[in-house]
Parts: sequence; C-alpha cells; structure tokens
Amino acid sequence: MKRIRPDLWETEPEFPAPGLSTHAYLWAGPRGNVLFYNTTLESEIEAMAELGGVRHQYLSHRDEIAPSLRTIKQRFGSALHISATEAPLARETAAVDGTFDERRTEEAGFEVIPTPGHTPGSACFLVPGADGTRYLLTGDTIVRGADGAWFAGYLPGHSDHDSLVRSLEALSRLTPDVVIFSAFTGDSGVTELDRPWADCVSEALASLPPVS
Repeated sequence: MKRIRPDLWETEPEFPAPGLSTHAYLWAGPRGNVLFYNTTLESEIEAMAELGGVRHQYLSHRDEIAPSLRTIKQRFGSALHISATEAPLARETAAVDGTFDERRTEEAGFEVIPTPGHTPGSACFLVPGADGTRYLLTGDTIVRGADGAWFAGYLPGHSDHDSLVRSLEALSRLTPDVVIFSAFTGDSGVTELDRPWADCVSEALASLPPVS
C-alpha cells in the first residue's frame, strides 16, 4: 500500500488489459476504514490488515466484481456495498450487505452518487479528506487519459450514451479537489485538479460520439 494523502492509501497496480491499470483505495474514515473499488492482490489485503482492516467496501460498478470480494469479507468481516441495479451480479460472488439507488450520505461519512451510463449501476463517491480536501472517486464514469485529456467512460455496446451524459452533467456541479479513477491509462489514477472541474467534465462530454 502506498500512502498518497494523510488519510488515503493506494494499492499496487493491476493490469486487466494492455495499457490499462487499476488500483483500489483505502480511506481512513471517521467511522473506520473504507475500501473503494477492489484488489485481487493478497499482499495488499494483508497490508490493509496492518492498517486496521476494512469496515466497508464500496464498488463503483460491476467490472470490479471478482472472487477477492469473498476473501476481503472473510478476512475483515467487512460489509460490501454496490448499486441496487448491479447487486444481483455481485451476489453471484459474495454476499452484499448494502445497496444504493439514490444520492445520499452513508453512515461511513461520505456521499454516494449514482452515475449510470458506463454501466447501468455505475456510481461515484465524494469523500471528505482529513485535510479539507474533497476526493471524487469516479470509477470508470470519467477518466483522464495518458495525454492529459479528459474523456467519458463510454464503450459502444456496453454503455448508455444518454444516461452517461446526464450523469456527467450532474458531476459537473460538484467541486472536487482530487479525482480518483478505477481503471485508467497513463502513470496515475489520481489527478489533483489544476483547472475548474466543470471544464474537465465539458471536455469529457465533448469526447462522446454523436447520437446516431
């Protein structure tokens, strides 16, 4: 685990496809550690134990479902959360303890924001950092590429164009300081914003193909 903020750790990368990397993120929240996304690395699961374990795990979308969900639950007795839409898929792998289908503040101390489009149950998480920094964990809904350009997580045949547009428009009204992706290209899945977030979202919207 690599400490990247006073209250946030990043797992070692995994490489699900050529040129694509993923990390999971452990947040030391006011009510216990929260794991965002997922990791399959046993060494990182053990590293989480040294940091106090995991109380809750939140998935941003169904592509993060893997057998390691069971391992994490068994190791820490953690509660698994995913959108109500994609919970049936997760239950094929591990027991689901909590679902969401609307924007709300969780008991763990952060906001869950459903953002359907990349997948039907995609969600983002707005997390208050210990130093006043606002983290926005976007899953695959919006990503910054290796060239620095922002783009929407639209995959033909996999994503819903109109839903993704509405979700991005809703995200544009937030004011994050740091944006953290699930899967990404380039050197890092963490971006400290150096320009208005609304401009980044506008760039991502412009990356979408026209409606046919």
